[in-house]
Amino acid sequence: MKKPFIIAVVGSLRKDSYNRQLARAAQAIVGDRAEFEILDYSDVPFMNQDLEFPAPEAVRRVRDQIKAADGVWFFTPEYNHYFPGVLKNLIDWLSRPISKEEPQVLTGKPAAISGVTPGMSGTGLAQDHLVTLLSFLDMHIMNIPRLTIPSVAQQLDKDGGLALTTSAPFLEKQADAFIRFIADEQR
Repeated sequence: MKKPFIIAVVGSLRKDSYNRQLARAAQAIVGDRAEFEILDYSDVPFMNQDLEFPAPEAVRRVRDQIKAADGVWFFTPEYNHYFPGVLKNLIDWLSRPISKEEPQVLTGKPAAISGVTPGMSGTGLAQDHLVTLLSFLDMHIMNIPRLTIPSVAQQLDKDGGLALTTSAPFLEKQADAFIRFIADEQR
């Protein structure tokens, strides 16, 4: 059986965002049990139906990457009790049919959700909003376990980087569960 391919979608474009660091930590935990890639979508334009057909090259590229993935793991911050606009924009593009013959690429894809934030909510509200959208798009969401990490300042190293302490076992549990979830979905 081939290794599953997990694509990580980080809801922040900042190079060293805490959620990108969390995605890298998940990648390390997954190790060689799956292929794991962090999606670069920083060049995806604002959704605009005037540009939809043919889709811009950046949109075609990310669609192909999502289409090739066996599972999509979202790592989202929480901005004003919601997930970021750049993530919504990406999902808007991915939710559109590719052509009259080819549907959108999210339908049926297994999805996991994690998030870290400086605030107290731990991205729980943003994740709930994201679940609502992904459910509407017919993704297969692994609702348990989800990982919400509040008060990130308590889990930083001396240089200000993410150093999961109390949350590390929960990320490990989620990674194990998502690999099993993908395998179950492939059966």
